Amino acid sequence: AETVLGYDLLSLCLRGPRAELDRTRHCQPAVFVASLAAVERLSHRQPNVSGPGRGGGRASPLPEGLTRGRCLLQVLESCVAAAGFSVGEFAALVFAGAMDFTEALYAVKVRAEAMQKASEAVPSGMLSVIGRPAANYKFACLEARKHCESLGIENPVCEISNYLFPDSRVIAGHLQALEYLQANARKYYFTRTKMLPVSGAFHTRLMEPAVEPLAEVLKSTEIQKPLICVYSNVDSKKYMHSDHIKKLLVKQVVSPVMWEQTMHSVYERKQGTEFPYTYEVGPGKQLGAILKKCNLKAWRQYEHVDVSEDEEAAET
Repeated sequence: AETVLGYDLLSLCLRGPRAELDRTRHCQPAVFVASLAAVERLSHRQPNVSGPGRGGGRASPLPEGLTRGRCLLQVLESCVAAAGFSVGEFAALVFAGAMDFTEALYAVKVRAEAMQKASEAVPSGMLSVIGRPAANYKFACLEARKHCESLGIENPVCEISNYLFPDSRVIAGHLQALEYLQANARKYYFTRTKMLPVSGAFHTRLMEPAVEPLAEVLKSTEIQKPLICVYSNVDSKKYMHSDHIKKLLVKQVVSPVMWEQTMHSVYERKQGTEFPYTYEVGPGKQLGAILKKCNLKAWRQYEHVDVSEDEEAAET
């Protein structure tokens, strides 16, 4: 990773400074690499949790990030599906044998730097919202855009950027629009709103300047058909082939993350069918918390796999 990125990612992850690690240009590669490191750790710890489509296996890594590598082939053997949230999708594709680690990391580097640049161009952000069943998120966004127009902002952006679980969305756009929604939360039946600690409106059209740089690097990236099912953030369906992957990875930058819909696609089963084991690999347990809200029965087979020093020390 250090060779590809040009800086010591391990040192940045372990020692910070935190403000630098939190920057989009560093955070995305960190999530990607740490997620695949957690897969490596899982394969050493549980070598029978094993590569794609061979045998009715029950492992279903679900990354914030989820290679065709030595140890990973064992993990792949019994895995039935993979998915990744936003940048985690690149890790899921590497895990599924569709992309080479080095090439995928370079694409992530380009994506992260382009998204950082796009986010610095316009004061924008992301607002986590939990609403009551009566909440109409799209109408709220429309009124927030009208508010921005009244302030003289041309072509304001305020739209749903993440579908997380029932009654939970992330709305992204101009800061003035998000401030308006917070101030009028009651009117729109929002029970809780919270600004996320990010610098831009990711997965909205404000990220359009990042589309071309990513598309350009993916043109020369070798991508194969995944060896197991990998689900796209854009439409919550399985990736079909190389061109399909390239097209949707680019589209994902400016499209909402359909994570709630992806959870339904991944865990759709005939009644009475046992759910697979699910491993969330890499930093944070947010995807497990979302899974619990989307599908409690599937969550009962969930486990988080991290690669922190503290965890290593506790085991020894």
